[in-house]
Amino acid sequence: MSLTPLLFRSLLRLLMSLLTEPAASVATLLYYSDNLPQNIIWERLVRHEMLDQENYLFHFLINFLRCFC
Repeated sequence: MSLTPLLFRSLLRLLMSLLTEPAASVATLLYYSDNLPQNIIWERLVRHEMLDQENYLFHFLINFLRCFC
């Protein structure tokens, strides 16, 4: 089995979440990469359901932000 279908599905999920809920997606990325300021208003935007096992590119972006920010 190739990795292409898995990554393509993950890319579609990431793009759809960024297009439909951009503020919640960015807030979730920043929250899980520990770069979100401690503010209750920002933390309300975090969507924990975006972080499931098959969202590989979302996990990649979180780990990338953890390393460089």
